[in-house]
Amino acid sequence: MAASSHLCIRSSPGMNRPIFRSSRRPVQCSVERQALFNRIAPVYDNKLNDLLSLGQHRIWKRMAVSWSGAKEGDNVLDLCCGSGDLAFLLSEKVGPNGKVIGLDFSKEQLSVASSRQYLCSKACYDNIKWVEGNALDLPFSGCYFDAIIVGYGLRNLVDLHKAMEEMYRVLKPGSNASILDFNKSADTFSASIQEWMIDNVVVPVATGYGLAEEYKYLKSSIQEFLTDVGFANAVHYEIGGGLMGNLVATR
Repeated sequence: MAASSHLCIRSSPGMNRPIFRSSRRPVQCSVERQALFNRIAPVYDNKLNDLLSLGQHRIWKRMAVSWSGAKEGDNVLDLCCGSGDLAFLLSEKVGPNGKVIGLDFSKEQLSVASSRQYLCSKACYDNIKWVEGNALDLPFSGCYFDAIIVGYGLRNLVDLHKAMEEMYRVLKPGSNASILDFNKSADTFSASIQEWMIDNVVVPVATGYGLAEEYKYLKSSIQEFLTDVGFANAVHYEIGGGLMGNLVATR
């Protein structure tokens, strides 16, 4: 997949231009969001994600792991890890000599991830440690990680600028942060398809799980993605027909 652009990691008019609007107030404070993800933990897993993405999220996550640059023996972070999909993929990538930390502010999400790890027979998963923590105040020293990956997580944080600053702080120089999320396409056609997908696929499927209101705020949270924190450079990959995107930012 070719990159859509090379850029210094500074905001561009296209990157920050509002695309979607929502009449509903999105979940604002960290306490509300923490409670939200604790509540949806039992259904926020591969089954729901398979329905919402028609199974494509598995491919996109492997692409995100590849773009992170994680390799054998590395010390890596899955930020906003949820139920652990990306942490498990990273575990296989770094091997038994590497270390994976899955961090999330939801205790219930971490409980699901830990249960999945316990039930899995793959020995490499023994290198994963689950940490309950705040993405805006990471409990790690500077230049600690060889790679960071975030899958559909930054849009749920109340201060994206601070989160990116923290990622920059704990990354080693020359290392990558690989960030997978809904793509904020500047193309009108792609943007209209994305809005249609959220209204007609994501929200209706979520409604079946009793999560309609929670998933409606996707439309307002997409436009809040922020990248102006001083990384050396970045490459943005459009995937999933432009509906998804992966930002690879190098410290």
